[in-house]
Amino acid sequence: MTTPEAEQSQAPRPEERLEQAVRAAEQALIEYEIAVETFRVEVENFSRLHDQKLGPLYARLEELDARIAEARAARSGDPEDLRRAEEARARVQPLPGVEELLHGWMDGHGLFPEAAAMLTDQAVRPPERVRPSEEARKLYRELARKVHPDLAQEENERQRREEFLIRVNAAYARGDETQLTELAEEWAAGPVPPERLPSPSEELYDRLEWLAQRKELLTLVARELEEGAIAAMLRLAPDDPDGLLDEIAGKLHTDITERETELAGLLAGE
Repeated sequence: MTTPEAEQSQAPRPEERLEQAVRAAEQALIEYEIAVETFRVEVENFSRLHDQKLGPLYARLEELDARIAEARAARSGDPEDLRRAEEARARVQPLPGVEELLHGWMDGHGLFPEAAAMLTDQAVRPPERVRPSEEARKLYRELARKVHPDLAQEENERQRREEFLIRVNAAYARGDETQLTELAEEWAAGPVPPERLPSPSEELYDRLEWLAQRKELLTLVARELEEGAIAAMLRLAPDDPDGLLDEIAGKLHTDITERETELAGLLAGE
């Protein structure tokens, strides 16, 4: 027969359910942060590739449109054509200074290979693909779950984890599997954080409130990423985004050829 004393010892503590809710919220937030960071890296890498591959083509189209409008205005002298030519030229970025012109085209050792190829009419090397591999994704997720600052209660430990996670995020953004592996080994060999002691109810409620605010902030970040043009393009071809860029580039090359033919005809007086 169970004695009243035994029943009392088996009864859950008042804070036990609250502690379970906090732990569940912490893990849910960590998983959500990992998902948002993974998506952010994917969007940024695709945006960089998009700008490298399609940016010069869009710029060339804008320049051709401006020159076509100017050629038409020169032939007709019509005020409306002149206005259209001015608007088209205004859409083209003004000529930059020398330093701005060379920005992104050269480093401390001279012209980048892509820039040199363009100036010498050689084939331009395709932009470097920067997308973390499946192994890098796996390493990142495992490491982020272990070191996440939300698992710390002490401020010093939280700061240590935040600084370490910055290094983890940087390695993941580069898709550096070797660096991620080394970071995992470094963390495993580092100091073990002290075991978390049961918190008073007030601290647990504060913790839940902070987690909810953090989740709300991340939701806004994720929504902004999802509503961007780059994310929309990724949704069109989630399995082959590079192929989508190639398809768009092909259409832009066709448009450029048509514009060049049109411009040549206007300049020849046809």
